[in-house]
Amino acid sequence: MKLSVEISKYPLHEDYVPFIKDFIERLKAHKELKVVSNCMSTQVFGDYDVVMGQLQKHMKRSFEEYGKIVFVCKFISGDLSA
Repeated sequence: MKLSVEISKYPLHEDYVPFIKDFIERLKAHKELKVVSNCMSTQVFGDYDVVMGQLQKHMKRSFEEYGKIVFVCKFISGDLSA
């Protein structure tokens, strides 16, 4: 099953840009995911289990490394990247 996710990350920190860039780069490093970013959000496309596994892993890491962060996500079944 394919999954599309739109995700926005809001670190509750004065210098937030490096925290966001780090998260996006870690997602982009996973070759099974298609990751598209713009100034408002990041879209992640791929197999449901792969997308969810990577989001779980990298969201947890963000919380552990950077503290308080708000993630806003939309999950849509299917691959909407086309």
